[in-house]
Amino acid sequence: MWKRNGLSIVLLGLMLLFLSGQVAAGLQVHNQELLQHGRAPLDVWHYLGSGHFISATFENWESEFLQMGMYVLLTVSLRQRGSAESRPLDPAQENQRVAPGPAPWPVRRGGIWKTLYGHSLAIAFGCMFLLSFALHAVGSWRAEQLEQQLQGLPPLGFLHHISGSTFWFESMQNWQSEYLAVLALVVLTIFLRQKDSPQSKAVEAPHSQTGD
Repeated sequence: MWKRNGLSIVLLGLMLLFLSGQVAAGLQVHNQELLQHGRAPLDVWHYLGSGHFISATFENWESEFLQMGMYVLLTVSLRQRGSAESRPLDPAQENQRVAPGPAPWPVRRGGIWKTLYGHSLAIAFGCMFLLSFALHAVGSWRAEQLEQQLQGLPPLGFLHHISGSTFWFESMQNWQSEYLAVLALVVLTIFLRQKDSPQSKAVEAPHSQTGD
């Protein structure tokens, strides 16, 4: 099991580790703010349902799914000479390997199922982005409502919140950083190598070589 799924297991473990750290630190920060305004602190279960936690979590998830979904779509038709993250400039150089074994059932079924399956990765990222975006919007609105209450101000409506600068500042600061990270990966793999990594060209490969 470890040999076949080690990468997924480690990534899941790291995600849960840092998510737990986020909960612990976020709970402390949020409770300090509540105590400063004479409010009772939250326990961990109530914190998980708070706007503070929901907004912070799905604000980041939203940007990650946007990044990966757009990256999947952009690499279909766009190229970068020399980057290990790009398909070859010449379509004749592409060698798509299909291992022996049964094809996925949508392929065997054909028709609309095969068409949808052919775009299922982008569709999945799109759906996860929209869900995370919606949860971020709700969580951010609830967090702002609480902030308004703590300051003795009237609560804001949902539409007013999502049309305001605070919500879009939260989103855009993450979106731009995600594209910067992808840009860095695309460009750095032209000149730099990491031995044995599938994200890198062979150490001996010339800079002009695109991928492997």
